[in-house]
Amino acid sequence: MFVLSKFAIALISPLGSSLLGGLLAIIAGVSGFRRVALAFGVLSLVWLWAWSLPVTSYVVRGYLENQNPPVNVEAMPNAEAIVVLGGGTSPLQYGQEYPNLGPASDREWHGVRLFKAGKAPLIVLSGGFDPAYSASSSAEAMRRFMLALGVQDAALLLEPQSRNTTQNAQYTANLLGKRGIKDILLVTSALHMPRSIALFEAQGFEVTPAATDHEVRPLPGWRLWMPNTNALDGSSRALKEIVGRLAGR
Repeated sequence: MFVLSKFAIALISPLGSSLLGGLLAIIAGVSGFRRVALAFGVLSLVWLWAWSLPVTSYVVRGYLENQNPPVNVEAMPNAEAIVVLGGGTSPLQYGQEYPNLGPASDREWHGVRLFKAGKAPLIVLSGGFDPAYSASSSAEAMRRFMLALGVQDAALLLEPQSRNTTQNAQYTANLLGKRGIKDILLVTSALHMPRSIALFEAQGFEVTPAATDHEVRPLPGWRLWMPNTNALDGSSRALKEIVGRLAGR
């Protein structure tokens, strides 16, 4: 199911659906349906171009991010635990000692900010790995990074099995349920937050969102209309979140 879900996500992405349209155009052309082939080809190019524009990407990403705008750490309420979702640091590779920080590593930074501000006495690090490719979990990589930032090891609780957000919520619920903890500050990227809140609330948590890693920012007007791969990637991730939320409902 995990592999099938990854294929489905790739297929509904702008790139995946455009490639599918291109393949259908080739099949139609070879079969002699030239008008159908032309239609599929043009639609695929227009579809890919539209989602590669920053103006389009920012609209769909902004729809998600604006639901949880940045909040100053001091204004956040106290909770029983801070839950940080994986995705900001890569699982450690074999022979690797230090974690690699990714574009979403703001998650770890923000979790540490909340902890050092005294917002909760415990940080839960949720993120698993594939042992065929990685030596340890995303949770362990986050732990090493947070230790380097001065967080005490005793304050870190690892959930190293989850492979997606649904499992993040389920396995964290199992872990914290043994401690009677329901009131959490949930830390993840703003783009990812709406779906994450729904999944954690479905597990019985009282969730206060602590969104970070906001991506939408002002650009010169002319740059909004210049297609680029960053916009395409942002569009793909935003559509994944929207479709995932609708499927969850």
